[in-house]
Amino acid sequence: MLHGPGFPPNAIVSARSLSWTFRILAAMILTQSLVYKFGSHPDSIMLFTELGVEPAGRVSLGIVELVVALLILYPRTTLLGGILGVFIMAGALFTHFFLIGIIFNNDGGKLFGLAVICFLSCVGQVIILKNQLISYIKNRYVI
Repeated sequence: MLHGPGFPPNAIVSARSLSWTFRILAAMILTQSLVYKFGSHPDSIMLFTELGVEPAGRVSLGIVELVVALLILYPRTTLLGGILGVFIMAGALFTHFFLIGIIFNNDGGKLFGLAVICFLSCVGQVIILKNQLISYIKNRYVI
């Protein structure tokens, strides 16, 4: 079990349960959006047309999100998936802030909200596994 300064062995919420919560939440959001991207949903087509990357951008991002969701769920690659998820969701948030707006196509900000939740879940996952990341860097690059 992962233990850190914030997660003593007798803590009510263990790092493992929190980690799985973040992992499942991020993977659910990432895979839920695949139905729209791969299913050529009109809202998805409108979004990627407005960005000027339809259909290649829509399908490519769908493939990347599927890979990231699988990496997040597989225990040996959770950290890598979390890091990639942070970057992908940072791109989504950037797109909302500067290109399409928080509310897109009268969705009430739902798409933006899901991006924020997924981003925070991935960040939380990386924070929980930060010792694993530090250990990897030290062993790999002998700092």
